[in-house]
Parts: sequence; structure tokens; C-alpha cells
Amino acid sequence: MEAIVVLTNLPDQASAERLARKLVETKIAACVNILAPCVSIYRWQGAIETAQEVPVLIKTLHAHYHKLEQAVRECHPYALPEIIALPVTAGLPAYLRWVGSETTDDEMGA
Repeated sequence: MEAIVVLTNLPDQASAERLARKLVETKIAACVNILAPCVSIYRWQGAIETAQEVPVLIKTLHAHYHKLEQAVRECHPYALPEIIALPVTAGLPAYLRWVGSETTDDEMGA
């Protein structure tokens, strides 16, 4: 049961909340943290861009990454959303068990 944290940025609070609720309601994620807005500076199609974005941190299991990526791509307004998964190399065992239990359907044999 390998936990991961997935990062993405959305253009506003409302879209971040919609994505977070969908991921938790469908048990793709155990928890989604919606962080304070930030300023992102990046190169897009040859130009330097500046945008205010809302970062989110998504806690799930590596086994659910493909479902999570698909859900983010379906809900995300950007043509090329940032979706980056980071492995959790250590953590409070009880919390990691909770992530597993909250992202596993009983029908899947949990």
C-alpha cells in the first residue's frame, strides 16, 4: 500500500473545490488540501506567463494514480494541467492506513 501525494494547480478556488470534492466523493483520494493562492511564472508557447493559481495536494495510493489522473484531466480547465505524483517515503503508520482505507472500495476486496 504505497501512498503518494499528487500536486496540481487550478485557476481559482471554485474549480479547486469542485475537483477536491469529486476526488474524495469517488474515493480516488482520501484527502485534498486546497492551499492559499499563489503566483506562478512559467513559459507557455514561447512566452513568459504570470498567473494566480490555487495549489492542491492530493493524498491517495499509487494504485489509484491512473484513475486520479483521468479525473483531474476531465475536471481541469487547462489544456495541459500540472499533475505530479510524489512518493511518500515515510509517514505516521495510522495515517497511511487511513489513506488506504479511505481510497479502497469494499467491493474491491478491502
